[in-house]
Amino acid sequence: MAQYQDDIKAVAGLKEQHGSAWNAINPEYAARMRAQNKFKTGLDIAKYTAKIMRADMAAYDANPSKYTQSLGCWHGFIGQQKMISIKKHFKSTERRYLYLSGWMVAALRSEFGPLPDQSMHEKTSVSALIRELYTFLRQADARELGGLFRELDAATGAAKAAIQEKIDNHVTHVVPIIADIDAGFGNAEATYLLAKQFIEAGACCIQIENQVSDEKQCGHQDGKVTVPHEDFLAKIRAIRYAFLELGVDDGVIVARTDSLGAGLTKQIAVTATPGDLGDQYNSFLDCEELSADQLGNGDVIIKRDGKLLRPKRLPSNLFQFRAGTGEARCVLDCVTALQNGADLLWIETEKPHIAQIGGMVSEIRKVIPNAKLVYNNSPSFNWTLNFRQQAYDAMKAAGKDVSAYERTQLMSVEYDDSELAKIADEKIRTFQADASREAGIFHHLITLPTYHTAALSTDNLAKEYFGDQGMLGYVAGVQRKEIRQGIACVKHQNMSGSDIGDDHKEYFSGEAALKAAGKDNTMNQF
Repeated sequence: MAQYQDDIKAVAGLKEQHGSAWNAINPEYAARMRAQNKFKTGLDIAKYTAKIMRADMAAYDANPSKYTQSLGCWHGFIGQQKMISIKKHFKSTERRYLYLSGWMVAALRSEFGPLPDQSMHEKTSVSALIRELYTFLRQADARELGGLFRELDAATGAAKAAIQEKIDNHVTHVVPIIADIDAGFGNAEATYLLAKQFIEAGACCIQIENQVSDEKQCGHQDGKVTVPHEDFLAKIRAIRYAFLELGVDDGVIVARTDSLGAGLTKQIAVTATPGDLGDQYNSFLDCEELSADQLGNGDVIIKRDGKLLRPKRLPSNLFQFRAGTGEARCVLDCVTALQNGADLLWIETEKPHIAQIGGMVSEIRKVIPNAKLVYNNSPSFNWTLNFRQQAYDAMKAAGKDVSAYERTQLMSVEYDDSELAKIADEKIRTFQADASREAGIFHHLITLPTYHTAALSTDNLAKEYFGDQGMLGYVAGVQRKEIRQGIACVKHQNMSGSDIGDDHKEYFSGEAALKAAGKDNTMNQF
């Protein structure tokens, strides 16, 4: 990298200025350390990744096959390993991001212990995780470049030039993170303050939902309560101001609507004129018409079209929306959010169904032609059962004989080799590409993948290790696979920074350095 050579010259100039006091400083070592620490602050990262995300959004607008993907992370090491694996298998991080799930923070990172997804965890733990993820990604850069620098020192001739080219064209592990701020953890001011912490930690993209902050529920559970549009828009504006204050002018805001599964509201919206935004929100309320003499003690009433209406009020003091209005409310939420500063949409659905998603997006695009979605490919869905039922329904509608299948039992292993199961699996395989083309989905993510993979792999290891297989359960089930698949962390000392530390010891102490990577280091066995 030209910057690397420029840094060598710059430090050499500084060394000359400082005379004999800097005799022990090696300009090339200093340049290497600068190269290994490309991003000095979280704001550097946020500005860099925002540009990546904006370019990807433009590329998707031009060609919907250029959708983006991410997997959820709950620890820096998990995020680091994802990006190391992506670089190993695909030689590029292009269109691959990380997702930070509030659900996983609540379940795995709270000092209260495992919590449901109800915004009860410490809100600063989310920004702390952003910072942690980028610390691990930056360390992955340092580790990879450190290995290249050691190869460079040992190489000669054409081999040296080839390694120098790899250094010059090094691809960073630092990618955009879509960070979940839940419902903002309070009022708009609280949302603004927390958003600043997110951005200062490196987030270029913040996702916020339209639930009531102190009534927040997981998007795939019951009891969700939404807020009037103006309340939600105030929080979107608060996040935009946070981005602008910190100089991340192209920061990305994802507006999530939970209205499809939310049948309740805590507030009746303020409305000044018929048809305004508050009036539209209230139009979905489940109401009954009554006269003034029918009013009861403590009744709340609204006037619409010259009529007195009493919204249905529950013992919880919440108001109920009319059944069947979820999709219309989602469309209004999305249009309103995009017209007031949001960049991307998130519609939380109860199943992965392209026609359902695409129908709503079609309505949104009548107003906002380039509307784009972030979509949760959620582990809360039973993907196998959902798609087998969709295949069953399609086969039946086409007049095919489905008498060999029991629709409610399609999860059964007895169907795994059936024609229906193969059709369903192919639809699952192509779901992301199909949905991006047909339903406007720019970004696909899985919120909780490593929550489930950690549980599955631990179950398999525990069964083998504590059972008859003993140590072979670990060796055959873990280490042998690591070695043969080229998993970098089989050299766990190197992964934790041991070789980087050895380099620094040499920089700082020269021949007196006590290094860990000598002949007796068992890492040499790998």
